[in-house]
Parts: sequence; C-alpha cells; structure tokens
Amino acid sequence: MKQFSTLLLKEWRENLRNYKIFWIPVVFILLGVTEPLSNYYLPQILDAAGGLPDGAVIELPDPEPEQLLVAAMGQFQLIGMLVLVLAYMGSIAGERRNGTATLLYVRPLSFTSYFLSKWLMASLVAMISVWAGFLAAYYYTAVLFSAVPFGESLAFAATYSLWMLLVVTFILFASAAMPNAGLAAALTLAAMLILQLVDSLFGSRWEWSPLKLPNYAASFLDIGPDRAALTWTIALSLVCLIALAALGIWLSKRNRAKTKV
Repeated sequence: MKQFSTLLLKEWRENLRNYKIFWIPVVFILLGVTEPLSNYYLPQILDAAGGLPDGAVIELPDPEPEQLLVAAMGQFQLIGMLVLVLAYMGSIAGERRNGTATLLYVRPLSFTSYFLSKWLMASLVAMISVWAGFLAAYYYTAVLFSAVPFGESLAFAATYSLWMLLVVTFILFASAAMPNAGLAAALTLAAMLILQLVDSLFGSRWEWSPLKLPNYAASFLDIGPDRAALTWTIALSLVCLIALAALGIWLSKRNRAKTKV
C-alpha cells in the first residue's frame, strides 16, 4: 500500500507538472459549451457572415435540449477521446523509452501498484473532465434553451463515464503492450475505429456490448434503455475493464524483462 501511495503521488506530480489536470478539463468544458452556444448564436453568425438578401429574416427552430447534450457527447467521442489518447499514450511506453522505467525496474516493484497508480490518476482526470464538460453543457443548455430533467442527465453522464473508463483502461493497456507512445496511440485509435465500425454494421444482432454504452447513455434522454440489456452491458463492461487492467499489469511485467535484456 505504501508503494502504491508513492507511485500515485508520482503520477499526481507528473500530471500537475504537465498541466494535464488543468488543460484536459478545460478542453472538455469548451467541447461541452460549443453545442448550446453555437446553436443559440447561429442566426447571428449567419447574419454576420453576410450573403443574405436585404431584409431577410433567419428563423431556425430551437433544438431540443436533449439533442444538445447528445451532441456534446458526440464531441467527447471524437475530440475528447483523441485528447485522452494523446495525453496518456506514453504513460508506460514513454517511460520505457526515455529510461524512467529503468530507474523503477532496478527496485522491488509491484507492477499491480505501478499500473493501477497510472490508471487511477488517468481515470480521475478523465472523470473530472467528462463531468465538467457535461455540467457546462447542461448549464448553458438550461440557460439558453430549457433544462433537461436532472435525474436523466445524471444517468446519461454516469453511463457514459463507464465508457470513458474503458477507453482510459485500453489506452494504458496499449501503452503497456507497445514499444513506444506512437504505436500505443495507433493501436488505441485503430481498435476503437474498427470496433465501433463493426458495432454500427452488425450491432443490431446483439444487445450486450460495451460499445453500446454511449447509445444507452443517450437513450436515458429519450425513452430510456432496456434495463436488462443495460445491466448485462454494464456487467460485461466491468469484466472487460478488469481483463484489460490485468493484461496491462502482465504486459508491464513482461516488458520489464525485455528492458533488462
């Protein structure tokens, strides 16, 4: 436990020194406010852009507030995930490459504590960022349009948070598996792209899949997800998360031997 605390403190200082604890939440907040602000000021933006006949009046229907929150989630799915990949792709692979890991490997090291300290810190930053982004989106949507029921919004954000924890775990697993940060990022992005493509093409054949967590999250703002399917999906997601973490720990230990050689 003492070693885990020491390693966690090391990760905290590194995230603080690299300002990840600050700039990643700021990015998610900006992504969250983009949708309500851009939709609210769209007529003024189009008017300022010119090109419309004199006296023309722009009247656009107000978007549903639920649509704005789902659109913010779409920003997290694209830009937010890319930000997390770039921020944490070198968590393990980068330390092996620059020699920092060698300083740890020469000491008695619990690779469970080593991997979990990185996972906990990255997950904490990711959760702060996701919730800050969703709260910003919720606030501006409520102020500029109308409020979504808070209970549904909480269920929406909580379900999506589990998906982001899976993404963080996969990033660290890839960082443990690959020899450098670039390959870890490539593996993560390629895997996410292929898996989501497969789910979009053939996903109607199954209801239990971690890849469906964003869809189930969005359904809380509509008619609500199928409870049984959601329960089994959450259970399967937790199994996948634990399996990826276990593989990440094993790969970290295996690559220690390669580093020594």
